[in-house]
Amino acid sequence: MNIYLVIILVILIGEYLLDVIVEKLNVRAASPALPDEFSGFYDAQKYSLAQKYLKDSTDFVLIKNTFFTLITVVFILCGGFNFIDQLARGFHAGPIITGLIFSGFLSFASLLLSVPFSAYDTFVIEAKYGFNKTTLRTFIADLLKTIFLGALIGGMLVAGVIWFFMTTGALAWVYCWIAVTFFQLFLLFIAPVVIMPLFNKFVPLEEGPLKTAILDYAKTQHFSVGGIFKIDASRRSTKSNAFFTGFGKFRRIALFDTLIQKHTTDELVSVLAHEMGHYKKGHFIKGIITSIVISGIMLCILSLFINNRGLFDAFKMQELSIYASLIFFGFLYSPINLIFRIFENMVSRKHEYEADAYAVVTAGKPQAFINALKKLTVDNLSNLTPHPLKVFFDYTHPPVLERINAIKKIPA
Repeated sequence: MNIYLVIILVILIGEYLLDVIVEKLNVRAASPALPDEFSGFYDAQKYSLAQKYLKDSTDFVLIKNTFFTLITVVFILCGGFNFIDQLARGFHAGPIITGLIFSGFLSFASLLLSVPFSAYDTFVIEAKYGFNKTTLRTFIADLLKTIFLGALIGGMLVAGVIWFFMTTGALAWVYCWIAVTFFQLFLLFIAPVVIMPLFNKFVPLEEGPLKTAILDYAKTQHFSVGGIFKIDASRRSTKSNAFFTGFGKFRRIALFDTLIQKHTTDELVSVLAHEMGHYKKGHFIKGIITSIVISGIMLCILSLFINNRGLFDAFKMQELSIYASLIFFGFLYSPINLIFRIFENMVSRKHEYEADAYAVVTAGKPQAFINALKKLTVDNLSNLTPHPLKVFFDYTHPPVLERINAIKKIPA
């Protein structure tokens, strides 16, 4: 049997089984007894609802993962990739256009399979627990916009990578790395003013005590912003959030309208102080640098597997191509990506503690910040007692109880 096929099947099945184990352990770790810290925030009925939400959403994710793992394995073993490749070649276009057609077919097929799951998650599970506010019209509009952006952005990246590997020789991965880096930075700048407004309305926050408090706090930290905006998140969900986005004059403070409705001014300023802490501590720059380094490593390894005959035989491919190499390499790269993701999550959790400390020290409202974290947790029915393995593999933020304990230890 082809050694690459064995490795790929082991990776697919191994990652699936690991996911099942972690998710099952996480559900079992959910404590039926409400932690004392949340007394007065969670009532017994709502806490029980949070437990059910965790179980239902986890079961749904496992069913979805089981389906896609089976589909992927069958598709590989039955030569599905070769079938799509022959369809793409039937257009008799050049290698770049053929590669785009090949990638487009695969992406569209994956999208068609995922839409029913996305719809069920939105209109059944999220609606069952009172989160969903998305109408069918909005759901379809979001889907079409996602397809358009995916085709535009993804198509540009795929075409660029194919062109570099076709024309620039042994150092193609270096040129790709440079081009991808500039493209990523470009997207970071334009996303707040071009991409995000396609999905949500960014309305300038009206004059009042909240805006004044935010601007006054920002001045004390010598932090300039391009604007403070309210997002119409309530069109899609009752869940709450806030974030900073963009750089330079494009930098924005974004508040979900659902967040503004449920929190006091002191709580909101504390939440934004946390987000500001990420900027002040250099977390965003460090994240960008890490992403650039990982992209370089990935492209360097990719260059070793371009047009690898053994790898193509594993997928029953008749002809070699750069564009199919990109897809097939993704299967082999998955375990390496998992290691990088674990590392990034560990760093992210550390950064969250640092941003929490920054918010407490500079805003001077530790209890308001703790109350905000509690309200966000309750409003989103978040799990208070996740299993350590779930945190290790998937959590970008520390569990809320650990964050609260850390905040209480910060000197006044």
